Amino acid sequence: MFRSGVTLFGFVALVALAGCQPTTVDDGRPETARDFPQADRPVGPGGATDFFAEQTRDDRREAVTVMDLAQIRPTMTVADIGAGEGYYTVRLAERVGENGRVLAQDINQDALRRLGTRVEHERLDNVSIKLGAEDDPGLPENSFDRIFLIHMYHEVTEPYAFLWRLRPALRAGGQVIVVDVDRNGGQHGISPALLFCEFDHVGFRLVEFVRKPELAGYYAQFEAVGKRPEPKDMKPCSQPSATAETGDSNSG
Repeated sequence: MFRSGVTLFGFVALVALAGCQPTTVDDGRPETARDFPQADRPVGPGGATDFFAEQTRDDRREAVTVMDLAQIRPTMTVADIGAGEGYYTVRLAERVGENGRVLAQDINQDALRRLGTRVEHERLDNVSIKLGAEDDPGLPENSFDRIFLIHMYHEVTEPYAFLWRLRPALRAGGQVIVVDVDRNGGQHGISPALLFCEFDHVGFRLVEFVRKPELAGYYAQFEAVGKRPEPKDMKPCSQPSATAETGDSNSG
């Protein structure tokens, strides 16, 4: 009886102690993103890494149109985030030339292995490859003239942490390029209104916005302005209504 009583007392004490300990709710978010707001939008599963057949995209001049809008020139240093199997990576490498640099980043290790084989086969000496994280692109500071987020931003599960950590990687005058589709995140897209809001809340200004059939979607270009906000001061954007409208262009 004495031993049983001690066991019971110890059990009660442990239960009481456990009740005083803080508990962590496992909501699936990375620990490194918990200081940031949680996105108020659905995020669909990752799409195919080739998105469309490359020849189809070239036939409608997608990459050429995007690179022209972004004013990509020889000697520039650019990052291709969500590079997949390298549709933009190889075309950016050609455009920036041997004195330019391209960093291809993705969170899909299999896609990066295939891209590495492609880069080696095509002898793209100005391309580097890097594994990223869902809430951190892992880019070196003050390094890039342009950062490309092509048909992938709608898949970013932690946009506020992601953009906050991306922002210092821009050089003075550097800009972020987004190409995406105007539809719900569960359908592999994001509305322009929500895109603009999320970038605005991390301290970016919209420079240009156009819709073009060559893109099968829209093109948005942003630059960093002012101080980067503290994570605790950031507020999440609300999912816009289906009737929200956006203009076809915006500059200045």
